[in-house]
Amino acid sequence: MQIPAVKPSDVGLRLAKIVKCAISWDEHVRNFYSVDASSYTIKPQVVAFPRNESDVIKIIKFAKRYHIPVTPRGAGTGLVGSALGRGIILDMQNFDRIKLGASHVEVGSGVFKGRLDKILKKQDRVIGPDPSIGPFCTIGGMIGTNASGIHSLKYGSVIDNIIQVRMIGSSGNVIKLPGKYNAKGMIKKIHLSDNTFPKVSKNSCGYRIDKVFAEKDLHKLIAGSEGTLGIITSAKLRTYPSPKNILLYVIHYKTLSDAARDTPKILGLGPSAVELVDSNITKHIKMTVPSSTGCLLFVEFDGTVQGRKQIHKITSGKIIKTESNAAQVKKIWSFRNSALAYSLQSITKNETMPTLIEDAVVPVKRLPLLLKILGMISKKYGLRTIVYGHAGNGNLHIRPVLKQKDLGIIKNIAVEFFSAVIGIGGSITGEHGDGLARSEFVKLQYDAKTYSIFKDIKKQFDPENILNPGKKISSYSTVTRNLKI
Repeated sequence: MQIPAVKPSDVGLRLAKIVKCAISWDEHVRNFYSVDASSYTIKPQVVAFPRNESDVIKIIKFAKRYHIPVTPRGAGTGLVGSALGRGIILDMQNFDRIKLGASHVEVGSGVFKGRLDKILKKQDRVIGPDPSIGPFCTIGGMIGTNASGIHSLKYGSVIDNIIQVRMIGSSGNVIKLPGKYNAKGMIKKIHLSDNTFPKVSKNSCGYRIDKVFAEKDLHKLIAGSEGTLGIITSAKLRTYPSPKNILLYVIHYKTLSDAARDTPKILGLGPSAVELVDSNITKHIKMTVPSSTGCLLFVEFDGTVQGRKQIHKITSGKIIKTESNAAQVKKIWSFRNSALAYSLQSITKNETMPTLIEDAVVPVKRLPLLLKILGMISKKYGLRTIVYGHAGNGNLHIRPVLKQKDLGIIKNIAVEFFSAVIGIGGSITGEHGDGLARSEFVKLQYDAKTYSIFKDIKKQFDPENILNPGKKISSYSTVTRNLKI
């Protein structure tokens, strides 16, 4: 999208006249919002801090009038550049209202999950999705990427937990889904299509039309939509009783492949979590592990699951720790949750680790094949890789470590890896979204008819393409554009 050739100060001054909230076009502020946790950098024209829906409505109408892109932003913890844009950035931090229900919570899009967790703890309840960056991400961001996390085996992703969403549409209209929204034509197209989605336990690629069967399901389109269909202001999410009777096993394996082969058998025991970290991560963990460790598998059970008694018979690895004390279990999970930070400690100043292929998901039985594909690509390009993630979902976070900062090589790796993942029935993203890193590959993931429906959905919700353009539906390559390497 071409942005009008006007100075940021011109946009900022005009916008400041129609809203009472803070508007900034200061160079330092723009620089701060030009980056997030991804490998990309894009400087916006202005940054707005709306206080309420009225502010958002006025900003959207202004943006529509001047055809300026609008990108919502939570905490900026996303890994694929979903919260970066050249127009107006909407920092949603002021949307921080929390209203508790008996088995749900109504929560503003700017609420930090860490704050919500503390409030829910007083009720002895939790929300299902629990990303490793959990305390520091916002609910709006979690919805935007269809986040899941460590316990998605038990609770699923955001799409499985969202009850209702409220957002501002591209015309400045308030939309509540499910609600009075005319989508009969869109529903009919979805039903008539032969869309084929990968048979995986979680998926954040494209729009999740596979979960939409009637108008009562329309809110599920917003999970994983990355701000391209509306600006989320609040949502209603399910809550659950806090898990009880937790038992966590830490299992040592000599190779990643050994752990991958065991994972389907372990899933048969009914665990609430099965997580993996490789030797690049284990060397930073404050826990005694065998020197021959190729990876660790963290396997958790809760409730009264009987399968926990069979773990010793199932695993080919060595159980090096068994823990049931709640405080110690939390401490051990903190090691897994720090995997991204530990991986960053594993590279030198002359190396780069772009966030491109870090979220592939495949059917669990094909994890060994995914690792084989990774090995072939690593050998071809002389890479070393750091691997961790949600083995129980077949969702591995793979971080290629590059010595050559060659954009051509980076794109080749992405194309070859994504093509191979799709070829074995997987998805190019399980929980992090498409963003700048993967939106151009959405059309590779799905057939032409399904992608056409995606474009129709985008056009219905955002006919003038002002809401986070270039994400999900992309007409040009962004995988290496604006990389900060």
